[in-house]
Amino acid sequence: MFVLTADQRGSRADADRVPELLHRYRDLPAVRGFERTAGDEVEAVFDDADVVRAVVVDLVASGHWSVGVGVDEVEQPLPAQTRAGRGHAFEAARSAVESAKGRRVPLRVVGPSPWCRHAQTAACLLIDLVAGHSDAGREAVALVAAGESQAKAAERLGISPQAMSLRLRAARWDLQPDSQSLVTELLRRCEEDR
Repeated sequence: MFVLTADQRGSRADADRVPELLHRYRDLPAVRGFERTAGDEVEAVFDDADVVRAVVVDLVASGHWSVGVGVDEVEQPLPAQTRAGRGHAFEAARSAVESAKGRRVPLRVVGPSPWCRHAQTAACLLIDLVAGHSDAGREAVALVAAGESQAKAAERLGISPQAMSLRLRAARWDLQPDSQSLVTELLRRCEEDR
């Protein structure tokens, strides 16, 4: 099981971003959805490595969240409220988010499997890739990632196919799909090898 704990960075000098996060991920497939645990911190429980990868990259690349992922056992049955959950995965997520704070890429993946370190490294590289997108690159990548052809995406953006190709190249889009698959696979191995 995956427990994800996210703590807002610089919350004393920023607006409370928890309501926005809760709204954004309210329909996410989760064992227990995001819930505020204390102050500007949220927690959720997942059993799908691909969903964990997507959420982790989205949160950390935004620049607003430190994230810890605990990969281990949780006490069953899980209570209805996320914050009432117990078990090694919850403890690992708490340790991970505290360790993530102050790091350049504020993400830690903690669990008994040696694959956790590899998943963390791959996820940090993917986050660096995604966080480095310009606004134009982010827009181009979002359209292509949603299934649009480059030509159709260029038409929607009102740019030439050549300009679209340049935006995707600058965003290093060619590396992103395989990097996402790698992070998902490493997270799966963390969970299987605990």
